Amino acid sequence: MNFALFEESQSQEIIDLFECVFSDSEGKDEGLVIRGLVSDLISTTPSLDLFGYIASDREKIIGGIFFSRLTFENGSTSFILSPVAIDTNFQGKGIGQELIKFGIEKLRSRDVDLVFTYGDPKFYSKVGFQQINETHIRAPLKLSQPEGWLAQSLKNDSIGSISGASCCVEALNNQGYW
Repeated sequence: MNFALFEESQSQEIIDLFECVFSDSEGKDEGLVIRGLVSDLISTTPSLDLFGYIASDREKIIGGIFFSRLTFENGSTSFILSPVAIDTNFQGKGIGQELIKFGIEKLRSRDVDLVFTYGDPKFYSKVGFQQINETHIRAPLKLSQPEGWLAQSLKNDSIGSISGASCCVEALNNQGYW
């Protein structure tokens, strides 16, 4: 298993992977929605605001994650992890967790302060995320499932509070994702 930085030349393969994985797990309509999200992230997000990482097996991409900039009024250097996909045939083997840890370490080396995600607390707690409350750190849009708002500090164990509004990249700025 190899982990690496996503390269633009891999765009079609990674977009197809996300569509396939989400179609298998959530249905064809959701697969198309996530395909659109990944395509938009890649095509509209400035390179300094987006980091993608892949897992490959025998030169075939079997997993992908994207971290996009999350901006706060206080200027903290923050990113949000969304989305994540692991080929259905490779799920349940810890590859997703290892890929997320790889990506987080790369962000740590880039001096990122905080990483957020919005998802299943049981899964993401395995890779260091903690549930947070919007009274301490507001999400960019209204959360349909507030228990899924998660963060981790890459500087110390304490997440703390951040006052004021937050803003995500344009591709994630869609209430349907939240």
